[in-house]
Amino acid sequence: MKKGHIMKFDNIIMQKESGVTIIKLNRPKEFNAINADLLSDFMKAVEFTMDDPDTKVVVITGEGKAFCSGGDLASFKGSPDTADTLRQLIKIFNMLIIGIRRMPKPVIAMINGTIAGGGISLAAACDLRVCASSVKFKQAYTSAGLVPDGAFTLMVPLLIGFGKTSELYLLDPLFDAKQALEMGLVNKVVEDAELEKITMDIALQLAEGPTVSYAIVKENLNNAMFSLLERQLELERRGMIWAGKTVDAREGITAFLEKRRPNFIGR
Repeated sequence: MKKGHIMKFDNIIMQKESGVTIIKLNRPKEFNAINADLLSDFMKAVEFTMDDPDTKVVVITGEGKAFCSGGDLASFKGSPDTADTLRQLIKIFNMLIIGIRRMPKPVIAMINGTIAGGGISLAAACDLRVCASSVKFKQAYTSAGLVPDGAFTLMVPLLIGFGKTSELYLLDPLFDAKQALEMGLVNKVVEDAELEKITMDIALQLAEGPTVSYAIVKENLNNAMFSLLERQLELERRGMIWAGKTVDAREGITAFLEKRRPNFIGR
């Protein structure tokens, strides 16, 4: 069935097919990096699908060559107060993560390309993650002198364990889809050409399933960790603001934009 557009946004493409709503991040030139405008559109799309009785399953993906490359560090360049810029972004990002978890419908991350930083947090908040075989992953936050947000420090350890998460934030390795599958970060890896078909097959199967049962089980899973989620989001927010005030953060962001190795001094 041909996908039909539901609503028009500047930074999101939203389409529906047979009870499946696809939310596609649409800043391909910026590798779908997260900024305030993208988050605002994304939140509206999540709220729409949450209340839409015809939406049985939600698929989140990215337009172009990236799923989501994380925060748009270029937007910090002209900011007189990096910490405040981060504070405002995280406020909406946290609402988005909670919205995905509170969604009484299965949410599938269709990981189609580069994924880093907040993109990993976004995917980890989803119920299932289907990944193209060519995808590369990178934690990225600490390499810019920042700290993970979007419940990264809760959801990622729940998926892959504390030891592996510690490796990601301390060493920040670049890793591929096969490694992501082996560590439990994604549920399935498929050939790039088959990504959309296989993801939609799963989504349509779920859309035809016992959707009330899915909603109840998701709520029960949430209840097992929601107090932790809200607490962790607040701790991450405070941590990011603190990190954003450091000399290392300014150096890390500048070095990233200048495509050079940062010179951190530990303050």
